[in-house]
Amino acid sequence: MNIARLSHYFLSQSLIWLKGILIIIPIISFQAAQAFIPYVYEPNPKNLNNTGINIGKTAAQLLQIGQPKEAERLALIAVKLKPNDFRLWSVLAEAQLKLNQFEKAKKSLQKAKQLNPKQASLWFAEATLLLQEKKINEAISSINNGLILDPNNAGGYFQLGNAKVMQNKLKIAIKYFQKAATLKPNFWEALNNQGLMLFELNKHKEAINIWEKVLKIEKNAEPMLALAATIHLLEPKNISAIDLAVEALQKNPNYVSSKFQKEQLWGIK
Repeated sequence: MNIARLSHYFLSQSLIWLKGILIIIPIISFQAAQAFIPYVYEPNPKNLNNTGINIGKTAAQLLQIGQPKEAERLALIAVKLKPNDFRLWSVLAEAQLKLNQFEKAKKSLQKAKQLNPKQASLWFAEATLLLQEKKINEAISSINNGLILDPNNAGGYFQLGNAKVMQNKLKIAIKYFQKAATLKPNFWEALNNQGLMLFELNKHKEAINIWEKVLKIEKNAEPMLALAATIHLLEPKNISAIDLAVEALQKNPNYVSSKFQKEQLWGIK
């Protein structure tokens, strides 16, 4: 095989390989490019809604066990995932209220009410905020709006009673506390407040009867201390009153503070 034919042979072989390479290279390049395209998961709206609801439920549970900061953090995520659910805004507002973030709570409640103005609990929650701000007449208006929607709501009548206490209308307050306790017999807070009002009105024996009923429902520091103070007032030598007071203050030492007593709507007496 001479040089010319040998050159022709290698040239022809080179062209065959080159054609193969030209065919193969695009395929390899395409596959490599495909392999490096990242896959991003985009959840559908239904999944986002369900996730928002589940996070909101967890936030509500955290509120029940006294963890408002964690509840607020989750509720903020929940309302971003499902912004048109008034329940999630309500949970957020409650968490903010417990954290004393009154302005934030007010905005969250307003959003919830825009979404569902016929939800009575939102009006009662708004009233709680207004009572905190000492806007008593506005609070009463919100409570009444809530009671129009839910006329048998014991909590609403309890709030009305508290509002009347703040207005120093004790006899009217007692009627609302009685109404709340009638609607919800185990509502010990409503019974307890009746006792406080009766004490302020110098009806000591009636107050004692009320607090004895309360303590059968709930062994709370407040009715225990109130009962101890009343017994001591009527029977200064009664040692059991001192023992009861000590037990109450062990449960909640905050009651030694007059400021705390005032926050709990205790009267001057």
